Amino acid sequence: MHPPKQLQPCREIWGEEQKMNLDITQQLQQYVQNAFENTKPLAIVGGNSKSFYGHALSVDTLDVSKHQGVISYEPTELVITARAGTPLADIEKLLHENGQMLGFEPPAYAETATLGGTVACNFSGPRRVSCGAARDFLLGSKIINGKAEILRFGGEVMKNVAGYDVSRLMAGAMGTLGVLLELSLKVLPRPESEITRVFDCTVEQALQYMHDWGQKPYPISSTCYHNSHLHVRLSGSKQSVVTTGKIIGGEVLGDANRFWFALKEHQLDFFKTETPLWRLSLASDIAPLALDGEYLYEWGGALRWLKSNESVENIQATVAEQDGHALCFRSGKNQTTVFQPLPLGLKTIHKNLKQAFDPKGILNPGRMYSEF
Repeated sequence: MHPPKQLQPCREIWGEEQKMNLDITQQLQQYVQNAFENTKPLAIVGGNSKSFYGHALSVDTLDVSKHQGVISYEPTELVITARAGTPLADIEKLLHENGQMLGFEPPAYAETATLGGTVACNFSGPRRVSCGAARDFLLGSKIINGKAEILRFGGEVMKNVAGYDVSRLMAGAMGTLGVLLELSLKVLPRPESEITRVFDCTVEQALQYMHDWGQKPYPISSTCYHNSHLHVRLSGSKQSVVTTGKIIGGEVLGDANRFWFALKEHQLDFFKTETPLWRLSLASDIAPLALDGEYLYEWGGALRWLKSNESVENIQATVAEQDGHALCFRSGKNQTTVFQPLPLGLKTIHKNLKQAFDPKGILNPGRMYSEF
């Protein structure tokens, strides 16, 4: 692993910057207070890099992009705390300088991407299969709820309180439960060595390879299958990477970093389309689905991107038959982004949470589901 630089913990000193951010917090709180008193819906906006995701809102916006800055960073403790409007690129640059990284390898989709937007969408990249999702790295959060109350959950250690892990509810809630102010995340050391192996095979062979290798102690950090090519990234100690490479075989991919970055940021030709792009979540060993379209497989086969003009109903029903989940990640010209309908029990839980955090339904109403 790359050792972190020997430096003092990065802690801000009370001064103009701190005072400015305190003022911004108060301004955001006052804005939400006014919206609550007048039952006025708000669309929370940071870097606006993920505006394509979810249902569009035609309401007043609450810009949180100026609420930025790293609050604390302890390289030896593998924890960073930053304001939600902090550019994701700034966070990653600081971590890289200290031989560390965000383990869930989040996509940005634009230079304006913020930490808050990344967590709010719970977006994770190719490394998610081995390290976990954004939600798994979230240790604590500070938010403004729909009643303009400032609440803090969790902390800066993996196990800090008993009871419900309320903080992680914010990951994937898309701003419907609160305005994110501050986030504490666990970080990981960068791998000592990485290499990518490429195989020519059928989709059935690729799924079998990924399923079999996933049950062995191989240092596989990510996989991708498309157009008869299976890419397998090995990450870890140099010895384990070299040894595993000899066992599984395949050809070594040159400039592998460029490939995985392009995959993460959806810059591969596969993603350059006006056809609806679906994100299918399934058990990794499920056989290829009987849905027309073009596929790209990630996460050992558990994440399947599908470009298809099949009907919403057919895609969701086919995936549901396999106990999976389907959502339209990017819609086409004539299609509205669609989240798969929730089962009755889960819908009740969502409604109850929305009522508790945002009783008047003013925060990103309808961004996920029309009911809340």
